[in-house]
Amino acid sequence: MKFGTVLRADGVAVPVVGRNMGLVDLAALGADRGMSVPVPGRAFIIAWESGDVGLKGLVAAACSDDPAGLPMLPASAVRFLPPVPDAATVLAVGLNYRTHCAEQGKSPPEAPMFFAKLTSAMSGHGAPIPAWSVTAELDFEGELAVVIGRGGRAIPEALALDHVFGYTILNDVTARDLQRNDRQWTRAKSLDGYAPMGPLVATRDEIADPQNLRIRTWVNGQLRQDGGTDDMAFTVARIIAVASEAITLRPGDVITTGTPSGVGVFDKPPRFLVPGDVVRIRIDGIGELENMVVAGR
Repeated sequence: MKFGTVLRADGVAVPVVGRNMGLVDLAALGADRGMSVPVPGRAFIIAWESGDVGLKGLVAAACSDDPAGLPMLPASAVRFLPPVPDAATVLAVGLNYRTHCAEQGKSPPEAPMFFAKLTSAMSGHGAPIPAWSVTAELDFEGELAVVIGRGGRAIPEALALDHVFGYTILNDVTARDLQRNDRQWTRAKSLDGYAPMGPLVATRDEIADPQNLRIRTWVNGQLRQDGGTDDMAFTVARIIAVASEAITLRPGDVITTGTPSGVGVFDKPPRFLVPGDVVRIRIDGIGELENMVVAGR
């Protein structure tokens, strides 16, 4: 299943299931069949992970029934929200791709290097990336993000992937000058609109091996990043295990896992994003996230 959250034309946020021909409105499908559907986000994930029979059956119908009999929404008619719009935590991992370390002349760290992106930075597919006046060095980072399904603390690495609800795409937008001058990363990584993600989450059964995914980023149609998750210094399972040693993970938490080489700051000369630029990130098996840079204030 590919799951997401959209704002319909009537202003109602609903959970959706992605199909090749569009999006199935699960709230409307549930209403048609006399059942209520959990609100999008954490409540939906908790119900899914608990094995809610009615929800599982409804999703199965959304995935397999004739689209002619389903409440379909064209992607062009909705506004995509973050797939988990009420995520309580967004953790990120720095310097987790060997190629990204190499382009900086660094070795990978000895353990995953965590930092936080504020949830206020979250946005969805198609949302603008503001070029705020506080930065002159706006950059992109295409990343695989993990959505936690079953929470926990001190999760064993061998069981960590069982705690995953699914996988999505996140652009770890970064103000490089703030990152450099602040000497820590919270502000540089958390300006409003600096965590676009989605459009959808591919549930864990759709991704046989999160360490065997190709990730590419284009800016204005020019390929800038082309890597694979097999280049990670620390696997998804290891990241979850180490994060949960210190932080209790909860359903709907997001962990974004680092970026491959090719970001703008390490081009020669550096190439930063400006209003009008379009950043498109593709992870095979998950989808494409696209956002345009717009002038901020």
